[in-house]
Order: sequence, then C-alpha cells, then structure tokens
Amino acid sequence: DDPIVTVHQSIGEAKEQFYYEKTVFLRCVANSNPPVRYSWRRGQEVLLQGSDKGVEIYEPFFTQGETKILKLKNLRPQDYANYSCIASVRNVCSIPDKMVSFRLSNRTAPPSIKLLVDDPIVVNPGEAITLVCVTTGGEPGPSLTWVRSGGALPEKTVLNGGTLTIPAIGAADAGTYSCIANNNVGNPAKKSTNIIVRALKKGRFWITPDPYHKDDNIQIGREVKISCQVEAIPPEELTFSWFKNGRPLRSSERMVITQTDPDVSPGTTNLDIIDLKFTDFGTYTCVAALKGGGISDISIDVNISSSTVPPNLTVPQEKSPLVTREGDTIELQCQVTGKPKPIILWSRADKEVAMPDGAMQTESYDGILRIVNVSREMTGTYRCQTSQYNGFNVKPREALVQLIVQYPPAVEPAFLEIRQGQGRSVTMSCRVLRAYPTRVLTYEWRLGGRLLRSGQFDLQDSTDYTVGSLARDSYGLYNCNIINEAGAGRCSFLVTGKAYAPEFYYDTYNPLWQNRPRVYSYSLQWTQMNPSAVDRILAYRLGIRQAGQQRWWEQEISVNGNIQKGELITYNLTELIKPEAYEVRLTPITRFGEGDSTIRVIKYSGKNFGREFHCGFEDGNICLFTQDDTDNFDWTKQSTATRDTKYTPNTGPNADRTGSKEGFYMYIETSRPRLEGEKARLVSPVFSVAPKNPYGATNTAYCFSFYYHMYGQHIGSLNVYLRLKGQTAIENPLWSSSGNKGQHWNQARVNINPPTSFQLIFEGIRGPGIEGDIAIDDVSIVEGECMKSDQPANNLRSGAVGTLSHIRLLPLLILMSVLSHQR
Repeated sequence: DDPIVTVHQSIGEAKEQFYYEKTVFLRCVANSNPPVRYSWRRGQEVLLQGSDKGVEIYEPFFTQGETKILKLKNLRPQDYANYSCIASVRNVCSIPDKMVSFRLSNRTAPPSIKLLVDDPIVVNPGEAITLVCVTTGGEPGPSLTWVRSGGALPEKTVLNGGTLTIPAIGAADAGTYSCIANNNVGNPAKKSTNIIVRALKKGRFWITPDPYHKDDNIQIGREVKISCQVEAIPPEELTFSWFKNGRPLRSSERMVITQTDPDVSPGTTNLDIIDLKFTDFGTYTCVAALKGGGISDISIDVNISSSTVPPNLTVPQEKSPLVTREGDTIELQCQVTGKPKPIILWSRADKEVAMPDGAMQTESYDGILRIVNVSREMTGTYRCQTSQYNGFNVKPREALVQLIVQYPPAVEPAFLEIRQGQGRSVTMSCRVLRAYPTRVLTYEWRLGGRLLRSGQFDLQDSTDYTVGSLARDSYGLYNCNIINEAGAGRCSFLVTGKAYAPEFYYDTYNPLWQNRPRVYSYSLQWTQMNPSAVDRILAYRLGIRQAGQQRWWEQEISVNGNIQKGELITYNLTELIKPEAYEVRLTPITRFGEGDSTIRVIKYSGKNFGREFHCGFEDGNICLFTQDDTDNFDWTKQSTATRDTKYTPNTGPNADRTGSKEGFYMYIETSRPRLEGEKARLVSPVFSVAPKNPYGATNTAYCFSFYYHMYGQHIGSLNVYLRLKGQTAIENPLWSSSGNKGQHWNQARVNINPPTSFQLIFEGIRGPGIEGDIAIDDVSIVEGECMKSDQPANNLRSGAVGTLSHIRLLPLLILMSVLSHQR
C-alpha cells in the first residue's frame, strides 16, 4: 500500500498547537508482503538513528514491522521542516519505492469541527434535510466526510464539502449521522446527530370485560376497560383523545381516561367505564396524533353494546386433517365467532420453527392461513388462537389444524450413464431417499416403452435390475419409476457400448516438417481414455477438413491388438498444403459402433518459430503455466469426471472443450469465500521469438487462440494480456469478454506481432455471485495470421507468407489416398 504518515504529540499535551519543548511522533505505516523497509528524510537530509540527538527512529514492538516511528524530542527551530517517509520492498516484482511527505510547523494542529444542526433532528417524511459541518481548527486543513451508523448513506444523498443534503427523507433514512474530520494529525474529530422521522402505524384495540371478576362477558353494573395502542416515532410526541358517538369524552369519576399504562407497552391509552349502564352502549373512538403535526392521525372505533360477545374458535370438520400435494396452494381455516372478531394468530404447534413467511407467528384477520407452493417440510400441526388485539382481552381460545403434505418419491441416481462391452453384465440400482405416503410404493423397470419388471416395495428402500449378458438389443435407456399416490420418481440409466473419447497429445513437441516447398506433414498423437472399459477398439475413423469448410474427408485407421492405458498412438498426416489449417476428428470404433469423437485444429508453423504450442491442460505441470502471486486466488485444473459432487449447478462446463468428461480444463471457482471483483491470473511460459530481420519491415505474426466457457447468471470478466520481455510492469490488453455466453465453448482468435519474447496472462474476475465459473481450454500459438471467418476459405491471407494457395478437391483426394499411419 501507499505509505501514510500520521502525527501525534506526547500524551498529556493540553495545547492544540506544536510548541517548543514538546515531543512529537511521526508514524509511517504501509502494509506489504514482503515487509517494507523505511527511511526518513528532513528536507534532503537522510535521518539515521544516532545521527541527530533530537531524533529517535524505532519500530513499536506490537506492529510486526509495518510501522516506523520518527520521534522528535523537545522540538527545536530546525525541526519545523518537510519530512518524507520512503517505503521500499527492494524492487520485488518491479514495485518501485513509494514516498509520502508531511510539513511540520508551529501551526500544525489536530482537526476540530462544529455541527450547525440540532441533536436530535425530528422531521416529517418527505421533508428535505440539510446537515452542515464546518472545521474550526486544524493544520494542515482537514478533509470532511459523512458516515451513517449501521449502514451506507442513502443513495439520494447530495454531498458538497461538509454539507449533507437528503432531498426527501423517508423512514428508512432515520439514524445517526456523523461528520468526521481528518488531517493525519492527532485523532480524527467526530461529531454526530440523530435524525428521527415521525411516523404513526399499527393502530389496535382490545376490550377487557370486568378485570376484577375475571368474567368473559360484558355485564351491566360491572366495569369495562377499552385499550388502544399505536406505534409512534418519536413516542414522546404521541397524544390521544377519546370520543363517544363522535363527541369528545373527558375523564370523570365513571369514565376514567389514562394516557399510558405501566403494565403494557408504550403508546397505549385506556378508557375505564365503571358501573356500566345501558346508556353507555355506543361507539367509542380513540384518536392518536403527533404533536409536531404533518402526520395523518390514526382513528380506532370500538363498539360496546348488548351484542358484544367474547370469541369462539372452531375448525370445520373437513379442514383437519388437510391432505395436499407438494407444490399446491392450500388454506388452513379456523372459524371465529364473536363481536368484534379478534385477530387470529397462527403458529406451529408441533415444533419451534418459523411459519412459511419466516415469522414465528402469522396474523390473520379472517381466520384463514394461505400457503403458496406448499413443501414437504410444512407437514405438521398448526395452532390458531385468538389474539387480544381487535377483540376481547380474555383467555385465548385456540384450535389445532393438521396438515399432511404428500410428495412423490425422491430417488437416486436421477441419471447415470453406464458403458459396458457386449457379453458383460450390468446391474442398475434405484434407491428411494424419501416419499410420502410410503405405505404404497411400487416400481416399474422399463427399456424404452417395454415393461421389464414391476413389483411392490416391502421393507427395502431400493430395487435392482441386472442384465446378465449385454447384447446389441440390450443397449438403450432404462427407466425405473417408483410410484406412490402423489406421483412418481424416476431413475434413468443410459446403457451403451460407446468407447470413450481419445485425447490428443498437446503437451509435448509435435513436429511439423516440410517435404516439398508447398506441402507439409504433421505427426498426430493421442492416447485413449479408458481403453479397457468397453469392447476392444477395432479401428479409428479419421476425419479431416480444411478449417472453415463443410465437407469431411474420412478413412479408417485399423488397430491391431489391445490398446493399453496411457499408450501414445501416432499417425502421420502427409501432403497437407501450406500454410492451410485443418480440423482433425478422431472417433474410436468397437463392435457397438462409433464412440465419442475428439476434434482439434492443426496448422503449419513456419521455420522461424520452430514449433507450435498447444496446451489442453492434461498433464500434471499444466504446460508450465504458473499462478500469478499478486492475484486474490488461483485457477483450478479440473475435469467433469473428477468434479466435486457438491459443485454449484447452473454454471461452468459439463465437459472439456472436446466434449470429454475425463478431459481437463482450467477454471475459476467463484463459490465462497470469493468476493465480487477478486481476480485469478494464470501466466504462460515465456515464448521465444526469432530475431527480427534487420532488413525486414515487419515482425513475424502469430495466431493466438483458445477456447473459453462463460456460463452462469453471475459471470464476471475474462481478460487476456500480452507481456513483452523487459517490460514486466506493462501488460498490453489483448482480448476481453464479460457476462453469460451460454452453456457451450467459444473460440477466441487474436493476431499478435511480438517484437521480442513474450508471455500471455489469463485474468478471470469474479462476478456478483457464485454462478460465475469461467473456464479456458486448448490454448495454441501458431506462426502466421489467424484465418478470418468472414472471408472465403480459399482467399485467406497470412502476414507471414503472403497470398495462400487455393485448395482444390483433387489435392485433398490425393491427400486422403496416401495417408499412412504409425503406432
């Protein structure tokens, strides 16, 4: 980090300014790894420990080398000067030294400020509020900032120096606002004020019949108590007034009004009617208001009459138990009678868990609890009970409703591909994880539309199906349906004899050589994934086409004997026309038929470059790529076959670029603890470039290409930089892409003209969430410009060799007829 100098006086200094015979500390701080070395200067003079009797330089023991203190003892006139702290990491990673300066004078003083506002500030919603903070001292001049405790400043806030304006304040903008002044001298100055936004909400009432006789009914000659409650901000401005049949009511011996009740929460008023008479029946209204005005009053009507009766609660017979299916919308119902009808409170009766809306209790004004998209976790017993609110303050009435949620069986595996050769056995197992109801569980095994076996579960939780000896008609999609009253769960098994894909051998030197001036040859190399997992591989189907063309030319390469795991197979492609690029497709063939194919692009590389570079990240050293030490996290090597079963869904590739689930690629994992904006950087090895021709006008051109996968709703950015030899501090942007590009691999191709040796840097930046994995695969660098997809394939140009030869069908026919192979 850039160093920061803070200045402090000795403890106990009462005066603000820095006078003679005072001790002053200049503290320099910079966080760094490796640790920083510090040096101090006064003007141009280098200060060393012991070189000046009035100066002491030391490190506090508690800072582990991150701080360097310059102590000036008993200030002298020459101590008033410019001081510089130089922080150095000795040019590690080419990081230059950093310097910060501070001018010490006899006017140097810590900041002081004043708020030109009241505390607290009580306002009505919608009003404009301006807070003014001014500096009253401090040298050098302090900077002013505003902060809000417990959160950020409102988005609509306007800041102008020390003045903060909120144009139209709302309830969410209330809180403590602080002005902070800092000039790196002493401690920052801070002044705060509290903004209170007026509000009235949630008006309620309750009736307490005869508090002394514990009677639930209102009776003539007894006492009745009516209570009203509202939430008010600020509570001290709250006032209540009472009316009977619209006329103001005043406290008397028989009508006793109390504004606050110590036994209940604040914001409550009570009306006690003593010795109730027939003439007391009527509508009583309590009105809540705020003294400051500007907020609408809340008016609550309560009817007291001979028909006012306490509540009763019942559950309709057909409403409990209530049986439903997962995903439905249901209504739990409690019928409440009485006048007035109270609020009904719903809660779980069988366990201490929250209701579907997240609260421990849910209010209902009609006795109905509506649950949308009901889930199996909501099965259980629910309690409905009367609240004192909007009704009688008597012992609560309650009832229970039982909810039963049926759901189809959850099974595993949902899908599994099984590859096995003919004549071998296969066993498939489908397991029930959970289901309701469980008493009637049946299963069906099917191959396509044909029923193979069905039955009923007894005590077991899984069912198996075995094919003793696979034949051609045994291959296909097997489905196991496990069924209950709510539906069916399905396990699917794709049984196939397909061979696994071959893997092209990218990561060793693949020679390209020149037979004749316009023709080149290529040694194709590959290994076979899981060669013994299925039937013996009888042959490979080799397809080749000029890149950008539609038609494939194919021939078979026969295989003698068994292929061993990891065995390197080679095949020479000859009569390729310079400098064209070709797509090569390789497909293993067994008795079952064709297996998974793999495709790669090969291209002539000129004699100056010496070789072409291809990397599919298949070997252990990932083609000598390295992780950048300066980033926040690393790229990860992975294949779909070895991926963690708990990986984040809906993001990242489901196979490598060739479609192989065993093939590897590099990706950034954006799950926790990664944060938005964090970077992972992967650095290539150094590529040497042939010396520039002193008589030539241009550098050699190279085509740099790679495949990238950017799928997920939180994708950040992928950037590629070019770093030249001798310019390690400069990285030239080469290519960039951001956002979701879909569940597929895309190819990027960039022409580069490096004048000297170079490296490439892949930088992945984490987006706003965990569904942001970015992957790269099949990186290549080949001499000659990239082909332009928007030009006809027979009119492509390369900066290295000028106009290309036309490709005709006849040369390709000759090419395919003379192909030979080598194991």
